Amino acid sequence: MPRILVTPYLLHNVRGKYAEILEAAGCDIVYPTVDEPDLRGAALIKDLEGVSGVLAGSEPYTPDVLAASQVRAIARAGVGYDAVDLPTANNLKIAVTIAPGTNEHSVAEQTLALLFGVYRDVARRDAEVRRGEWVRRCLWRLSGRTIGLVGLGRIGRAVVPRAIGLGLKVIAYDPFPDQKFAAQHGVELCAFDELLARADIVSLHLPATAETRDLINQRTLALMRRGSVLINTARGGLVDEAALVEALESGHLAGAGLDVFKVEPLPTSSPLTKLGNVVLAPHMGGLDEESAEAMACKAAECLAQLCQGSWPDGCVVNEQHVRTGYKW
Repeated sequence: MPRILVTPYLLHNVRGKYAEILEAAGCDIVYPTVDEPDLRGAALIKDLEGVSGVLAGSEPYTPDVLAASQVRAIARAGVGYDAVDLPTANNLKIAVTIAPGTNEHSVAEQTLALLFGVYRDVARRDAEVRRGEWVRRCLWRLSGRTIGLVGLGRIGRAVVPRAIGLGLKVIAYDPFPDQKFAAQHGVELCAFDELLARADIVSLHLPATAETRDLINQRTLALMRRGSVLINTARGGLVDEAALVEALESGHLAGAGLDVFKVEPLPTSSPLTKLGNVVLAPHMGGLDEESAEAMACKAAECLAQLCQGSWPDGCVVNEQHVRTGYKW
């Protein structure tokens, strides 16, 4: 009976539809031995003993972790896979899957939540009122401004109608844009540098890859309009945080809304925690009740298919490297 390790902290010893899917496929479900959210290194290697598949969270699958395991598949309960060392997974013929189509609406809502948090200065105003301070100051209006979406995949596309509903003009950059969608929704496609120069709000929706690492850096921040805002609900690796702090402290950027960071959890010593014009969140953009269940079920379906000898089309991110000759 295949043993499946279920690592997402929200699912620790919590049964749901995902468990029914795995058990119907003849799988035995196990959970981490330590009930903590930060599973990694030696603790992760220990929990992977005797495990052939993982319904995975954001814990890091480093070359050492993968090499020490007998895992045949890692199914992310999400759409990012940068926590898995793909070259090692490819060499070991480990299938890595994601759960597309499960959380884009949640991330789109978080994008707007951060945007409102910055534009209406929600956190600071809340703190002032709680301290007995009654400071009424004018801020900016969203309506009529331009939002530039860096990435027009499922999540970027989910942001579009919401942004339009707020009266924002939408422009977008994507290396492989959906031309039909853009035309249908009046989204103007443009080059990346042009987007930075034109947008009042730059919102990131690209995956973390070698090509996108530190995409937002000293050079690209300088291209952004003075007084503009950066929103990141994608991956922390897209942003050079030191350069961002400099741009925020100098006033070049008016603010930022960040759901993701280079190091997570974000250390309390990070300069970002000291800035009043930054709204921070604990990498929760893709999480709401509906998306959490959908992501877990999709990941479980991928594992069930793989262990039964079928292929979860559209979900295996390293398909070209592992499908030929793949064995559970």
